[in-house]
This record gives sequence, structure tokens and C-alpha cells, in this order.
Amino acid sequence: MKAIEITGSIDEQGIVELDQPLAALKPIRFRGILLFPDQDDAQEWSLAALKTSAIDLLSDPDEDIYTLEDGKLIDHET
Repeated sequence: MKAIEITGSIDEQGIVELDQPLAALKPIRFRGILLFPDQDDAQEWSLAALKTSAIDLLSDPDEDIYTLEDGKLIDHET
């Protein structure tokens, strides 16, 4: 089975319209998978991220417990 990628849209009657014609040697039936953008999901996720206070945790001074002196020097040349 051969696979190609092509873009298109669906009109008001639910008919798929391709952005460009397919070069076919003869009329043939095909089976396809339509992939729709997740615009609603992305918008919901970004709105939820803006509403949460989890990001505020990063600027909390009580959470800033490590300094450069806490680590152990690593010799990167060995």
C-alpha cells in the first residue's frame, strides 16, 4: 500500500476538497486518514497553565535552596 501526504479542507456539506489535484493514472478508490489540528486542546492547555499557581513556585525564595557551592566540581577533561 502506498502512502502520500496532501492537505485539504472540508466544506459546509462535509465534502473533502484537496488543495491540489492528485496525479493518478486512472480513477481509483482510496482509503485515507484525516488529521485535524488540536487547536481546542492547545488553547485549553495554555489557559490552564496561565490559571495555575504552579509557576509561582519557581519564584518562591523558600524553594531556592541550592547554590553553586552545594555541587561537586566535575573534571570534564577526564
